[in-house]
Amino acid sequence: MQPPPSFRPPLILGIAGGSGSGKSTIARAVLEALPPGRGVLLQQDHYYRSQAHLPESERASVNYDHPDALELDLMTQHLDALRTGQSIMRPTYDFTIHDRLKEGLHVEPAAIIVVEGILVLADDRLRSRFEVKLYVDTDPDIRVMRRIRRDLERRGRTFAQVRKQYYESVRPMHLAFVEPSKRFADIVIPEGGQNRVALDFLLSFVRQRASEGG
Repeated sequence: MQPPPSFRPPLILGIAGGSGSGKSTIARAVLEALPPGRGVLLQQDHYYRSQAHLPESERASVNYDHPDALELDLMTQHLDALRTGQSIMRPTYDFTIHDRLKEGLHVEPAAIIVVEGILVLADDRLRSRFEVKLYVDTDPDIRVMRRIRRDLERRGRTFAQVRKQYYESVRPMHLAFVEPSKRFADIVIPEGGQNRVALDFLLSFVRQRASEGG
C-alpha cells in the first residue's frame, strides 16, 4: 500500500543496549517529551516467538537472548507498515508464562517511531531502517542488579532462576550479539537515563523533528 501524497516519513529511532542498561527509560523519556499522538514505541520484547508448543516447565529453558527466539522478520514488517502510514496489530508477550497472549495491541503510525530492544542493532534488517541508532552503555554490575530486581518484582522469577538464566544465556548472548552491535551506533550513551546531558540533547532533537512533521 502506497502512503498518501501528503505523507511525511517518520523519524525512526533505534535504541539498543544490554539487559538493564536503561533503554526503556530513554524510550519512555522520548515519548513523554512529545505531544500526544506524535510518538509510538515498538518493543522487541513483544516479538518473542510463541512457546505454546512447550510445556510450561520447559519454557524457562529457552534461550530468550538469542536472535532466533524473536520474530524479527515480523517486527521488520510492522516497522515498514508504520513507516508508510499503516497501522499494525502488535503481539503482546507475557513473561510470567513465557508465551504470547491472544490479544494484540493496535498501534497507529506517528511522526516519531522508537524501536527498543537488546538486539535491534544486531539485526541488519532493522538497523537499515533506523535514521538514528543509539546504544545505551551501562556497566555490567549495574545492569545485572537492575535485571535481578525487575525479574523478581515484575516477572515472577526466583533468584535461582535469574542467576541460572544470566550465566547460561544472558551473559554469553550479550557478549556474542549485543555488545558487538555497539559499533553500529551513531550515538553511545553511557549510563542510560541517568545521563541527563545526553538525554537533554536527544529530546531536543526529537522535539524538533516532531514539530517539523505534518
